[in-house]
Amino acid sequence: MDANSDLKRRTAREAATLLYFGAEKEYKQAKVKAAKTLGTHFLPSNLEVAVEIDKLAEALEGPARKERLISMRIEALKLMKLLESCEPRLIGSVWRGTIRRESDIDIETYHDTPEKILHILKEKHIKITKTEWVTTTKKGRAEESFHIYAETPGKHKVEIVVRKAEEAKKKRKCEIFGDELKGLNIQALESLLKENPAQKFIPE
Repeated sequence: MDANSDLKRRTAREAATLLYFGAEKEYKQAKVKAAKTLGTHFLPSNLEVAVEIDKLAEALEGPARKERLISMRIEALKLMKLLESCEPRLIGSVWRGTIRRESDIDIETYHDTPEKILHILKEKHIKITKTEWVTTTKKGRAEESFHIYAETPGKHKVEIVVRKAEEAKKKRKCEIFGDELKGLNIQALESLLKENPAQKFIPE
């Protein structure tokens, strides 16, 4: 490994440490701060930082991390089955297999009436802690989605995002890992839990 590559890897590790311990919330700021600390202009990619976060979590959290991941995937499947009519998909760190202590379960659903999803959750006695509309701008275009924050019976935090039904087939790129944001539908998650419940989905 040459000096520049080594410096870049150390910067990725420093940024990962900042993010893992909550000193920074956003990848960009963490990378800039890490580079400044190490006196370099070499910025690692988001993927390189994410891989270092995963290594750090593995080292610090031990075997309990794997058990928690499987538990969160099982809880996610139960929730997704409740929302089966809304094309639920597991995304985020629980899909990737890269959870850390503060991770929550991220589920995307597709429906034009968010109130219906809220009604289903309340009817099944899922604890709702907060709801909000979120607007993001991508490529100059505003996208609106409804976010439901909840808690599973197993006390895992969940964020359920409700997108318009027409967006269900739209391909999206993951801003952190750089690959397609595929996630897992109900059938894929069921198969995973039977065959390889702790499998990771990280691009090579």
